[in-house]
Amino acid sequence: MGRHSGTHEDGAGSWDRPERRPSGRSRRRRRRGRAFTALAAAFAIIIGLSVTGWYVLDTSGGCGGQDVELSVAASPEIAPALKEVAADFNTGDQNVEGRCVSAEIRAAESANITYGITGAGPASGATESDVWIPDSSLWPNLVKGDSGGDAGFTDTGTSVATSPLVLARPAEADAPEERPSWDELVPTSASDLGSEGPQVQLVDPIRSSSGMATLSLVAGAIGQEEEGRPQLVAALQTLQRSVADDQQSAFDQLAEDPEASSLLVLSEQAAWRYNREHSDAAAQVDYPEGGTYTLDYPYIDRSSDPVVSQAAELFREALTRNSAQNALLRDGFRTADGEADGDVLTEKAGFQAAAPKELPTPSAADVQQLAQAWNRLKLDSRLLTIVDVSGSMLEPVPGTGMNRMQITAAASIEGLQLFPESSELGMWRFSVGINDDLDYEEVLPIRELTAEVEGGTTQLDALTSAWSSIQPVPDGDTGLYDTYLAAYREMSRTYKADRVNAILMLTDGNNDDPDSIGLDELAAKLEEESSPVKPIPVFTIAFGPDIDEEPLQKIADITGGASYTTENPAEIGDIFLQAFSHRLETGDGG
Repeated sequence: MGRHSGTHEDGAGSWDRPERRPSGRSRRRRRRGRAFTALAAAFAIIIGLSVTGWYVLDTSGGCGGQDVELSVAASPEIAPALKEVAADFNTGDQNVEGRCVSAEIRAAESANITYGITGAGPASGATESDVWIPDSSLWPNLVKGDSGGDAGFTDTGTSVATSPLVLARPAEADAPEERPSWDELVPTSASDLGSEGPQVQLVDPIRSSSGMATLSLVAGAIGQEEEGRPQLVAALQTLQRSVADDQQSAFDQLAEDPEASSLLVLSEQAAWRYNREHSDAAAQVDYPEGGTYTLDYPYIDRSSDPVVSQAAELFREALTRNSAQNALLRDGFRTADGEADGDVLTEKAGFQAAAPKELPTPSAADVQQLAQAWNRLKLDSRLLTIVDVSGSMLEPVPGTGMNRMQITAAASIEGLQLFPESSELGMWRFSVGINDDLDYEEVLPIRELTAEVEGGTTQLDALTSAWSSIQPVPDGDTGLYDTYLAAYREMSRTYKADRVNAILMLTDGNNDDPDSIGLDELAAKLEEESSPVKPIPVFTIAFGPDIDEEPLQKIADITGGASYTTENPAEIGDIFLQAFSHRLETGDGG
């Protein structure tokens, strides 16, 4: 065509004419014309691509432009399998609106993300992500509950994997004759606290789904009614004695003594990981009677960008495919419908092929209440116990073969088991005029239970010995009101803000010291000297047929404590639990 530089209507003789070479100027002009034509064509192509090109690229399966990098925060134990899935996903030309999509997996504790969003607990490090895969729905439920339903994320309804909670016992421990139920796992009364049986261990429920679910399951078995609070206190106090800060610490406890009579609550997948790391002494797994809670690994879209949400949907779909599910099965998880790989979760280790009965996910309100109860009971106590040694404490308790003092001492020694070793306890005795002109006398100062005392023993041993040897004053009267005031002033003078400061009075009578202050004067002084920033609740346990409850209740009301009466001192242990349960309501006491 380039040669057809001219045309004629008749077309004749044109090819016979000798061709003239264009001048240099003509050649330059023609070259410029061709350059402009090529440039115009290039612009046309670019403009055309801007209108239709993305669609063409998208339908051809390729992608270009700025990548969409999808950040995924996942519970640490599921992160390795997700990274394997993401590696395949990122090489598959995944795209949204022509932009390549890649997924980056970051291990992140579920509690850390939750507290980073809500500010309701300790959080550290990065807590932002486009997608969140916690180990349990209880965490996003907490976020939604804290935000009044406007959580700023979308629960896609997809469970990436599941893992039921199980009971793991050390490798050489004896297997139980029967599967325990959740309400049989821990003691729920004062008399059971020292009983034999496997010690239940769990991971800190404030930061662990398995730990919080354990609290919820035990609380659900006990019941939420007010009369069940003392039993809940006993259960929580027991669990706090063997709580692990994190899962690795729990693993260390399980491996420490292969013959120990203990049960660790953890997920199937965690038990599988433990056995993989301790193949020479693998733990045995059992399932609680009546069902269990199941970690469900929900897929949460946290992005407000529509393009990123489309990318999140692509990765969600990828996680539901067989190749992704197989990667999760190989890592000890079950599928969303409970299927497991029998070559991974083996019957030899105690795993069962069929998923156990699934119990409901704890509600956000239940989790918040249990977290508060756990924290309140965990706060170390600083308690001054005052025991009545008046002559009436020598009276026999029918049907026991012991007197009131002996029963009180036995119940109080039992009650010492309620306190963690870091608690600070002290002891006074009182009657009338037993310490020169004073109605009260210090038996042991307030010290931490593990503190060494004279003779190389501990404060706990010294308290046990003091209770075992304490004797009533045969003709002693009851100097109640002066003792109340003196104890309150001593606790106020030595107050410790990082502890729960409280007074426990054990008495079998009414104030009968004619030289002591009266009830009205005592009440006035307590009201004047009390402070809301330094609460010192007074708890009184009174036993005997002739107790006047009104003054004891008045003192309890003024100080924020409680008063309990019984005709049987043997009930003191369970009343201790009632006093502790008062802390669940107010955060004080016990």
